[in-house]
Amino acid sequence: MNGGSWARRSVALYLLAWLMLGVLLAGLVNAGTGAGPAASLVFTLPLTLFYASACGFSAYYLCRAYPLGQRRLGAVLSVFFFSALSAAVLWCAAASAWASLCTLLMAEAVEVTRPFVAVMLGIGMLLYWMTAVAHYLVLEFERARRAETRELESRLLAQDAELRMLRTQIDPHFLFNSLNSISALTGIDPGRARDMTLQLAGFFRQTLGLEVHRKVALSDEVALLERFLAIEQVRFGPRLVFAHHVGEGASECLLPPMILQPLVENAVKHGIGQLLDGGTIAVLAERAGSLLRIRVENDIDPDEAGSHAGGKGIGLVNVRQRLAAAYGREGSVHWAREGDKFRVDLVLPAETKMSEK
Repeated sequence: MNGGSWARRSVALYLLAWLMLGVLLAGLVNAGTGAGPAASLVFTLPLTLFYASACGFSAYYLCRAYPLGQRRLGAVLSVFFFSALSAAVLWCAAASAWASLCTLLMAEAVEVTRPFVAVMLGIGMLLYWMTAVAHYLVLEFERARRAETRELESRLLAQDAELRMLRTQIDPHFLFNSLNSISALTGIDPGRARDMTLQLAGFFRQTLGLEVHRKVALSDEVALLERFLAIEQVRFGPRLVFAHHVGEGASECLLPPMILQPLVENAVKHGIGQLLDGGTIAVLAERAGSLLRIRVENDIDPDEAGSHAGGKGIGLVNVRQRLAAAYGREGSVHWAREGDKFRVDLVLPAETKMSEK
């Protein structure tokens, strides 16, 4: 709801409440003065709406000028006592003038006596105080809502900063490993080292396009994995095989950029890199209703526990932290070693560009 609509509804509800008070006062006037129902309504309803406007503006600005948390209680009570008394006196004066005018215009009118004026004075002061209390409640509600909005914005900014920090951990880690590989190939096979350098440059050029997005489609993430593994295949050759299968409806699902790359990098370093005959890295993804399930699986040496199996490497820790920052409890990552396979399973909400609109 926008601010203009909310303000119009508030004014309408305020006037409706005062109209109901006017009808109630008309009943009291009818019972106390003996005036007819029509004369009582004609007398009280215009006066009530007039007083509603006077109380509304006066009490509102006084509530803004004398906030309860910043002014002494005695000063606030004194100001509102004299303000209510002044407003009630003016209301009684207006009532006397309106009663005189009604006497000239109508055959039957309300007679304003001293006891009647005293009662109106007390009712007027009470209504003014009630209006002031209502304004204080509204101002407190608005203050709490603004504080909640600022807190939410702060949390979003902190979350965005955390996500950026976690993403920046990946690039130096991957770059360090890749440069080590290039350095090792330089003395053995300069041609392959040059190919790997070119592939690395292309990979980072592609990642620059992803940096501007908070989330990317799974199809773009898989294409990035293919580019990354093309770099590694310069070093491993046919020992490294990559297979992937993306189920129907999963390719357009969104996820944090480069969330799978550290998992695949771990699979190369701690899995395929430790096998003489190499092995396969598989990425499987499927959409199950409101969830996106992704599995990264690779061959490992069954007789040697990989260092990433304990979940203490920077890749697995980074992925777990990024999922927690982006999705909270809705995202999770689990890993397990089963025989000659190491599996990492990710579960996150199945979001698409259409669902974000």
